[in-house]
Amino acid sequence: MQWLADLLLSGGGVAHTVILFSLVISLGVFLGNKVKIGGISLGVTWILFVGILVGDILKRFSVEENLEVINFVQDFGLILFVFSIGLQVGPSFFTSFKQGGVKANGIAAGIVLLNIVVMLALYYGLRNFIPAADNLPMMVGTLCGAITNTPGLGAANAALDQISTMHPDAFGGTIPVIANGYACAYPLGVVGIILSIILIRVFFKINFQAEEEHFNKKNKKNAAMKPHLMHVEVNNNAINGKSILEVRGFIGRDFVCSRMLHDGHVIVPKRDTILEEGDKLYIVCAEEDADAIVAFIGSLVEVDWEDQDLPMESRQVLVTKNEVNGRTLGSFHPSSMHGVNVTRIFRSGMEIFASPSTILQVGDSVVVVGPQDAVERFANVLGDQKQQLDKPNLLTLFVGILIGIIFGMLPISVPGMSMPVKLGLAGGPLVIAILLGRFGFKLKLVAYTTNSASLMIRDIGLVLFLASVGIKAGGNFVDTVMNGGVHYVWMGFLITVIPLLIMGAFARMKWHMNYFLLMGIISGATTDPPALAFSQATANNGIPSVGYSTVYPLSMFLRIITAQVIILLLCS
Repeated sequence: MQWLADLLLSGGGVAHTVILFSLVISLGVFLGNKVKIGGISLGVTWILFVGILVGDILKRFSVEENLEVINFVQDFGLILFVFSIGLQVGPSFFTSFKQGGVKANGIAAGIVLLNIVVMLALYYGLRNFIPAADNLPMMVGTLCGAITNTPGLGAANAALDQISTMHPDAFGGTIPVIANGYACAYPLGVVGIILSIILIRVFFKINFQAEEEHFNKKNKKNAAMKPHLMHVEVNNNAINGKSILEVRGFIGRDFVCSRMLHDGHVIVPKRDTILEEGDKLYIVCAEEDADAIVAFIGSLVEVDWEDQDLPMESRQVLVTKNEVNGRTLGSFHPSSMHGVNVTRIFRSGMEIFASPSTILQVGDSVVVVGPQDAVERFANVLGDQKQQLDKPNLLTLFVGILIGIIFGMLPISVPGMSMPVKLGLAGGPLVIAILLGRFGFKLKLVAYTTNSASLMIRDIGLVLFLASVGIKAGGNFVDTVMNGGVHYVWMGFLITVIPLLIMGAFARMKWHMNYFLLMGIISGATTDPPALAFSQATANNGIPSVGYSTVYPLSMFLRIITAQVIILLLCS
């Protein structure tokens, strides 16, 4: 069995390193799936703790690891992780500021800012009294653990490496192992987020039924892009003999007429189709425009479209052809050239009204209505080949990483700083991925990735990063805990709870923010999935996920960028 002992305890070899990572990741994932503390799971963060334990064991057996390999795995894992996050949040990053998202993102940004303020207040206020507090990089690691943000830890680590490369004597020649501060603060960080949500509920005496009714009433008409389907009979003499295009101009609202019952016959109308009194129309429009359209055209009626002489097919067609990516729906002239109408578009879980100006992207699912043969022809134009979507778009992935790393290494001079700022290996790929996710179609780059593939890339990057950081930190973790590490626990708890309570109270008292929505905003501002799971289980509805998805893109971006800025601004 000597060969097995040599394999496990002789550092530096490829086989040894792969076995080490496999052991740490598999055990960490197992514990994340099985172990819950107070009903709360720490998920893949167990990989960090297992890595720390393994790192400590290796130190005790005097096993020297190949740090160059571990550093490469750490950085490459971080790049994959943040890039996949950027592609995921990119499509909704800019739209999250619309339709009430400004206030929600304002609350999230306030939480991010106050987290930093509390951390700096503890650092400057206690540094002369508590030795553990007199270490700003470790306090930044504690900050990242307190708000359970692993990408921020990676960004801060990258910034520390940048400083040590340019100034080898910085930090006494030894880079602080800020993952230890992160590990100390993380468990109570998760608890603190959930506790803050509960305290806000108790303090403001929240009534769940009233909150749900308030949300539904307030958001009933807040859907400029949400499709609305209705049957309308033409009763207005003023539009008798006018075309659908002319009627659109009269109303000043956009709508799609997918089917028309005229003289007992069903037809697929075009924009120049003439309307006559008594015609019955199947109209799809934005929900907020429905009342105006009905009032102008006539009245709502019931129509059995299935019991007609010309059967119509309504079918969801997938956009899979690369040449369609980035083109507007109107450029295909669905009704005039293909004899069909497109009424709705499903994208990333959202239902969008299909206006002619809507830009199509690979992965969209469009609802096409018309005769069966016409629908089939239009489906061929868009692609409708599901197997095409199963292929990974590796070109976009690695072109994006290439551009992201170059962008991240671009030095940016900031007045008052002794060295130029770089977005680094975390910030650069993140920014480029967000832009590709939103505007990649303009460069003919397909940013669409199946949900399973996206999660696989993201989770592989995350587990590689956490395992690397844990293994490297393990050799110093016990010393950190013995030399004041307990202070990072309670300081991290304060960094978590104080900003959430302040901004939660502000949101309720100043803006009368819906509590269910606020639960999601708090979870999204801390980028904490366990808190979202708790919120949804408590609310027993999907409202918290609305708040979470609204603020998550900006919050993740701010967490990653601010972690680097603090290090580069105050530690350089």
